[in-house]
Formats: sequence, C-alpha cells, structure tokens
Amino acid sequence: MLVIVLENAPPRLRGRLAIWLLEIRAGVYVGTYSAKVRDNIWDQVEKGIEDGNAVMAWRTNNEAGFDFMTLGNNRRIPVELDGVKLVSFLPELDQSAL
Repeated sequence: MLVIVLENAPPRLRGRLAIWLLEIRAGVYVGTYSAKVRDNIWDQVEKGIEDGNAVMAWRTNNEAGFDFMTLGNNRRIPVELDGVKLVSFLPELDQSAL
C-alpha cells in the first residue's frame, strides 16, 4: 500500500499523480506498487511540488510496519530514535516578530 498526501500542490502535479494513483480525497492518493515504481512516482512529486509539501507512506517490513518520507516546508518533521522513525513538531513562528 502506498499513500501520498499533497498540500498546496500545483494542479498539474495532482493530475499527474491521478494517472497512477486513486485520489480518494482532495490531495490524498493511494495505490499498490513496487519499490521501483514508488521511487519513480516520488521523483515526479519532487520535480513538481514547487512551494507545496508532500508526505509519502508505504507498507514495509519493519517494527512499525510502514515507512514514510516528507518533502517541502511543514511543521512536522521525521526524526529517527533508536531505529524507529517518529514525527517531531517544529515550534510555531511568532507572527508578531515578523
């Protein structure tokens, strides 16, 4: 199982992903592909994301049963602790300081 979630992505990237994956909600794509095809799809996301952000999760044989990677600016960042990938939050920006 492969899941990709896009935020603020250009329409051409969303259309491109819809060729290979089923868009079950706006910006949420699912499918079942090999690692090679998954990497090719992620290459398309990297090339077309522009100012948006993306996360891709897939089933794998590890303690959690899945793995994921992110792309673009987001408060949630992957952090690996003792071989387990977790999600950490960056502190919110103080808008009054800008």
